[in-house]
Order: sequence, then C-alpha cells, then structure tokens
Amino acid sequence: MAELNTACGWKFEQRIPSEPDVCAQIVATLLEQLERTKWSNKDIFGIHMAVEEAILNAIHHGNKCSPTKDVHLMIKICDKEFYASVTDQGSGFDPDEVPDPTAEENLESASGRGVMLIKNFVDEVVYNAKGNSVELRKLKTV
Repeated sequence: MAELNTACGWKFEQRIPSEPDVCAQIVATLLEQLERTKWSNKDIFGIHMAVEEAILNAIHHGNKCSPTKDVHLMIKICDKEFYASVTDQGSGFDPDEVPDPTAEENLESASGRGVMLIKNFVDEVVYNAKGNSVELRKLKTV
C-alpha cells in the first residue's frame, strides 16, 4: 500500500484487548473524528462498517477472544484520505479462500460477510502474507 500523501490531522495507535466492547469505544471515537473533519455521511458509513468488521474479525477469528492476545490498531484521518491498519496475534488466513457469501450455496452461512463488507466499503484493502493484518484506505469524496 502506498504511503499517505496528505496532511494527517488525527492519528490513533494502540494495542487493544480482544474484547468486542472495546471495539465499540474505538469506533465511536473514530466516528466523532470523521464528523469533526467534515467527512461525508456516505464516507463515514463506509469507514464505520469496514473498520468495525476488521477489528471484530481480528478479535473473534484472529485472536479467538483470547484474553492473552491483543489487536494492534493504527488509524489516520488525513485531509483527503483515511487509513487504518488492524493486526491480530492469530495464525492468519488466506482472504482468497474465504467463500463468496453471495453465492447461492453460501447464503445461509455467516462466513465471509465481514471480508466482503470491508472490500465494498473502502477503496483499498491489503492483507499481509500471513493474513493476520489488514490495511484499509478510503479516499475522501467531494
């Protein structure tokens, strides 16, 4: 993923416990910052969905809600771009192996919906080779 090339006004970096309630707190703070920096409602909605899914996937699937594991977050809100990195301590996965949740045979399964949402709500999604870290980027619409 290319380096951010705009001024970043808000940055957040922290290791959080593998507890779903912590995700809600982080997302609430993120949404406040996006509103304060005049992102559109459409952009805010997409970022909300993608970041929440990425964090919850890291907590549930990556770290399996283990109290001994944490999730490393880095979030930047820049003038024209949003960036987030979410890394868990799990064994990783291959995103290309996740079944398509819109395929007829998978409609009843919950598997793969989060990965699909992430891809559909941001402009760029990059997983590391291990599959335990994802980077998200969204360009601000005008």
